[in-house]
Amino acid sequence: MTIRLALPSEYDAVGELTVQAYSHDGFVRGQYAMTLRAAADRAAKAELWVAVDGEGLLGTVTYCPVGSVYREIGRDDEGEFRMLGVAGRARGQGIGTALTERCIERSREAGLRRVVLSSATYMTTAHRIYERLGFTRLPERDWAPIPGVDLYAFALDL
Repeated sequence: MTIRLALPSEYDAVGELTVQAYSHDGFVRGQYAMTLRAAADRAAKAELWVAVDGEGLLGTVTYCPVGSVYREIGRDDEGEFRMLGVAGRARGQGIGTALTERCIERSREAGLRRVVLSSATYMTTAHRIYERLGFTRLPERDWAPIPGVDLYAFALDL
């Protein structure tokens, strides 16, 4: 497996992978599918990372550097990532963990003191990954982008 920035030729497939990953667990609500599908926009306004093997895409994550319009809760001394998704065929193989570790490393490379993220309260599989990697909850930054979608905030001090 290799983790690298997505190629423009992969943007459509990355968008579909992200929608399918969220849909698999029933996590696509409202117009969020359009945001998940907009991989080219994420690549232009953030960093679109993918995990790949010889058979294709395994997973993706959007790393949101300081100044990115995709940031939600990150402060100027914090890295942030969003929209972590793993292909159905690759679940349980450590892809989500590897992509999260890449975002941690990007934050370190940028000299930031912490990495943060938001995750829906019902995304318990993702929460286990974050907690296993040392993330802790930041309840003071919990929020809801729309009514009925409550997000937990997590942070890892670097």
